[in-house]
Amino acid sequence: MTPTTELAPSRAAAPPEVVRALRELDGRATVGDVVAATGLARDAVESDLRALLETRQGHLEVSDSGELIYRFEPRLLRRDHVPALQRLGRAVRAFVSQAFKVWIVLMLVVYLVVFVALLLAALAAMLSRGDDQRGGGRGRGRGLPHGHFPMGNLWFLYWIWSPRWRIGRPYYGRRWERTLDREDRVPFYKKVFAFVFGPDRPEPTQAQLDRSVLRLIRARKGAISTAELMQHTALERPAAEEEMGRLLGAYAGEPAVSTSGELVYVFPEVMTSAHGGVRATEPNPAWQRLEYPLELTGNEKKTDALIAGIGGFNLLAGATAPAFIFPQLGIGGTAAWIGLVIVPVVFSLLFLSVPLLRWAGVRRENRARERRNVRRLLLGLVYGESLSRGDPIALPDAVAHVQARIGKTAVEPALVQRELERLAAEFEADVAPRADGTVAYRFPAVLDEFKAAEAVRRQLRLEERRPGDIVYSTADDASQAAERELAAFDRELGRADVERYLPSPDRVGFEDDFEVIAFEEELARTRAARTGRRG
Repeated sequence: MTPTTELAPSRAAAPPEVVRALRELDGRATVGDVVAATGLARDAVESDLRALLETRQGHLEVSDSGELIYRFEPRLLRRDHVPALQRLGRAVRAFVSQAFKVWIVLMLVVYLVVFVALLLAALAAMLSRGDDQRGGGRGRGRGLPHGHFPMGNLWFLYWIWSPRWRIGRPYYGRRWERTLDREDRVPFYKKVFAFVFGPDRPEPTQAQLDRSVLRLIRARKGAISTAELMQHTALERPAAEEEMGRLLGAYAGEPAVSTSGELVYVFPEVMTSAHGGVRATEPNPAWQRLEYPLELTGNEKKTDALIAGIGGFNLLAGATAPAFIFPQLGIGGTAAWIGLVIVPVVFSLLFLSVPLLRWAGVRRENRARERRNVRRLLLGLVYGESLSRGDPIALPDAVAHVQARIGKTAVEPALVQRELERLAAEFEADVAPRADGTVAYRFPAVLDEFKAAEAVRRQLRLEERRPGDIVYSTADDASQAAERELAAFDRELGRADVERYLPSPDRVGFEDDFEVIAFEEELARTRAARTGRRG
């Protein structure tokens, strides 16, 4: 699930001389480098660099000497940058897809109605001729009542279109449909679209995706480390560092460097409130937000059977029309062959084959989801061991942990091994040989980052804004201030209790894609209901 290109509200654009200086420095610079290259004031440059982190691809690093380094993509590409050719391709695909969807429904429904009418007429003609042959027309009138057609009524149109349904409203599948009010029945044509193309996929805005991260920041009292962001999002380390850079720029964050060189990101403005002290419920960690497998259609099985049955009926009716419908009704000619045989047969074959062609893509996506779920479950194991027990993790333990929680599907040990090794590389884990010749991993970096963030939280107390121990005095000189700050940080680091930030590492859960946008959907339904009552 990728966000749309809508970015969070941005501060003023950085001066062009700052952008030019960064490009000349290949995107990697300290505040001092940019000050020297531009001649601008240090505070202004620092503010501009943080603003750029919001809109340009980049993140923060810490040098061996503890200096903050801003590292941007050398061309300073925007985070929402999409090549022009790719944008054009998306627009063309969207237009063709919408036109094809409309054509599919029209063809499916029109041919269903046409073939039902023709078959009934052919049956009536056959019965009428049989009765005429047996008794001089006694069977006249046994066909359809004059002026009536069994499917030509308003109920049929209501079932197809559903008047309460707003045109363009997405359909995310049967699990999403169960969350709707009974009156908001999904129209049949949306399920036909899903049968052919699959259910709509949510496209949350960046602000919608940020909502749970901001809850995490508030729950963690305004200060988090990269490891804590990974605990929530399951992003790989480089992507998490990029995301931290964007959050820093988008929400006026401040980077802090611990005595051990750990980066902690502080968001004082997120912690401000007109209602006093801030309290927030912590969002679920990544291992309690596993991804459901992507479904081929998203429909109920009986709905898919009905749609496939209509397509199969049109195929059979078109294929047998020359043998039954044509002779009974006296139809013939090139136009009849094209309109009642070739077109419906070709269309029905395509209609029924597209889902089969999509099946390979769905399998590929589900393998990717399985990999991400394995990573999320391993994060629960790694964080559980690192923050509480501290035991090393070997491959057999990891496989057993994942298999016990992933459900009935058998997990491949090779997949678990790849993801465990990837996590070990991201956190620079310690490798411990075992007596049986295998290796086990310890992840001390996870504990170090959590302790550093907790020490900063205890120092700043952003959730209460209460004065704590003095960490700075105007009477201090530079060396005294540095000594006092280090002493305060070490004191807080020693008292840090981080195990409380480990919510149920052994409990897992699933989260649907549409849950990210469910809040806006509920607001829209509430507004519509209120508007209807006022009307």
